[in-house]
Amino acid sequence: MRILICDDDLELSQQLEKILISFFQKSSLKYPEIVIYNNGTDLLQDFQSKDIVFLDIEMPGMNGIYIGNELKQQNNNAIIFVVTSYSQYLDEAMRFHVFRYLSKPLDKQRIFRNMKDALALYNNSIIKISIETKNGTFVVLSKDIVFIEANNHKTIVHVSDNDYLCIHNINYWLNQLHMPSFFQLHRSFIVNLEHVSSFDHSLIYLCNNQYQAYLTRRKYTQFKDAFLLYLESRR
Repeated sequence: MRILICDDDLELSQQLEKILISFFQKSSLKYPEIVIYNNGTDLLQDFQSKDIVFLDIEMPGMNGIYIGNELKQQNNNAIIFVVTSYSQYLDEAMRFHVFRYLSKPLDKQRIFRNMKDALALYNNSIIKISIETKNGTFVVLSKDIVFIEANNHKTIVHVSDNDYLCIHNINYWLNQLHMPSFFQLHRSFIVNLEHVSSFDHSLIYLCNNQYQAYLTRRKYTQFKDAFLLYLESRR
């Protein structure tokens, strides 16, 4: 993992770096490489991985909105924090799906809370899942699994670009997918909340209504709460 900080205020960047190091130490985690840039041009010329990025909005040359859009085009999974004193940029930042909007001066405990959510999202985006079929074993990212449905004593794993008839049953997947983005609707369906487009009291629509999954009435409230909590964790 690499964390990048881009702000023309060196003192604030160094303060944020110390907070991040403290977060990893208190979480008993080895802290990753942290790189500081004071302008967007140098940041965009860094061609190594950019997993978590803290962006100032108002900087000389390229502003943070432009940089954020460029970063998302390079890597849609990049987790971007906007750090600024100016709330009027919030709407523009949301257009490139900023992960969190942090105000100055920095609040250490708030950064700790948000970093915990960021790490959960990062880990979920890189977890690889093996799908065993009679024709071989295929490896996919967990985030690309749309939903899983029971098929006799096997399962069909619907991935964003393919469907796999897996030799394992639904209980196997319940043990494999112990991540907050996956929810069991009933004994025959597990859905990835990341791909939910909408839902009502009987159906869940996934991938812009490309798929539907049955939702039991007794699971409706539980699913709704889990989905709203998931959305909140992504803000």
